[in-house]
Amino acid sequence: MPDDRSAPSTAAAPLSAQVFQILLSLVDDDLHGYAIIQDVADRTGGDVVLTASTLYAAIKRLLDNGWIEECRQRPRVNDDARRRYYHLTSLGRQAARAEARRLERLAGMARAKRLIPVKPAS
Repeated sequence: MPDDRSAPSTAAAPLSAQVFQILLSLVDDDLHGYAIIQDVADRTGGDVVLTASTLYAAIKRLLDNGWIEECRQRPRVNDDARRRYYHLTSLGRQAARAEARRLERLAGMARAKRLIPVKPAS
């Protein structure tokens, strides 16, 4: 199993559900704030709801940590010029991966205790 010690030091603590979901939203595509809010709501079935203030406070921290960056070029043609698009950096990808592994280990512990069903072999 790979060692997570190479992950950013700020990823050592568990990420909030909101921050983890924002990072997940940016794994495959550069998105603007409202698109991130929509993606998180759609992907989580409404279990994680981001308000604009929560989103932009998290985005500020993610920018400060170097986990995301604002896109220099607009990824969409004919888009509203006021929209700011964000890109997941390699540090952000490492942080998201470390958190996903942490959650996977926790789920494994819950399965070992038969708290949740064991995954069928594929």
